Amino acid sequence: MTWDERVARVRLHGFTDRQSAFLVTVMLHAGVCLGRHYCTFADLAYGRKMHDFFQGLLARRYATARACGHHKARLYHIHYKPLYRAIGEPNNRHRRPTALPRAIERLMLLDAVLADRERTWLATEQDKLAYFTLTHRVPRQDLPSLTFRAADAETVRYFPEKLPIGLDPDGRTHIFLYLLTQDVPIDFRGFLERHGEVLRALPAWIVRLLVPCHKADAIPIYQAAFREQVGSPLRPAVLEDLRWYFHARRTPPHGPHERFDQAMRAFGAPRFQALYRAWLEGGEPVLDATLSSTLADAVARQTGQLECHVLPHRYVHLFPLVGTA
Repeated sequence: MTWDERVARVRLHGFTDRQSAFLVTVMLHAGVCLGRHYCTFADLAYGRKMHDFFQGLLARRYATARACGHHKARLYHIHYKPLYRAIGEPNNRHRRPTALPRAIERLMLLDAVLADRERTWLATEQDKLAYFTLTHRVPRQDLPSLTFRAADAETVRYFPEKLPIGLDPDGRTHIFLYLLTQDVPIDFRGFLERHGEVLRALPAWIVRLLVPCHKADAIPIYQAAFREQVGSPLRPAVLEDLRWYFHARRTPPHGPHERFDQAMRAFGAPRFQALYRAWLEGGEPVLDATLSSTLADAVARQTGQLECHVLPHRYVHLFPLVGTA
């Protein structure tokens, strides 16, 4: 379903074009919003029009509101199932209530999307699957994924971080958003590993690191992780030792084992821990890809970049107690 089709179907519920486009944006990327988001989107002053819009949503039970923070801010949650059905997402997780910390993370992503509206933003798993498999011919097995296994079933989720991906109007540069929420880049390294094959298939890409103000001190650590994970191909001899170690690590030897002990020390760095987790999920192609210089070359040519963007808004004040962010 295209953007215009989604907006047209939401408009049938009695909204204007502008209101419909805003609701589609919120439902796809966050499910939650603040009054200032509508003002930003509609280029309105904070006042009656904004108030009336949200009061209408509440009166029709399309949304609920909760007070949060120290400034009587109201967090609006758009949850009306027919609206989500109208955009082709009746079971979207954004319909479900969520804890305040997670809701605030979604507000950060919504801010990032609204600040860059010239781009088309892919939000859903199906939109991303269709774009990368049809436009760039990336095989499904090369897309970022996680497999969830139960006793009698296996489910593959593509683009599991569920983060927006932006497309330039010329179709060349792709923006991969990543929200910094931890002081150490453990999950960020995994994100880079899972997206490796997609990045290699693109003519130009930017990983845009979204940094809350209170997390800005972590930027140098994330920059170093980026350089290690994508900018330093392994030599063949190192890869063979690493491959041996990963297989041995799955069934560690009993008692003293000199080669295993040496490998454990040599490959104890965070980069290799992230590679190990990616290898458990994706198998040998994950290790084979570490020989490729494609990503390192892209970084050298600046067709591949890490862009650190400190979010201009503060969010800590939305929590009931300072410091819980």
